[in-house]
Amino acid sequence: MPYIPQEDRDRLESGAPPGTPGELNYAVTRIVDEYLVRKGGIRYARLNEVVGVLECAKLEFYRRLAGPYEDEKRSESGDVYRSLEPEG
Repeated sequence: MPYIPQEDRDRLESGAPPGTPGELNYAVTRIVDEYLVRKGGIRYARLNEVVGVLECAKLEFYRRLAGPYEDEKRSESGDVYRSLEPEG
């Protein structure tokens, strides 16, 4: 959740990089909120835009970073999906 202590908010607002998942969530939330304010507030189309951008960013992050990492770990440790094994 983006609800971090005020001193942490102040530090991030001063340009410090996020150091925890909560701080990262806060930073992303602030970017989105500022976008909505600059665009004139909350409207369905703007909310839809933001959700689409966040979803695409999430999917690209998974495709480029998390997926390959998981593939590497599967190669190192072995697969867990027996259902993918050929029948026989």
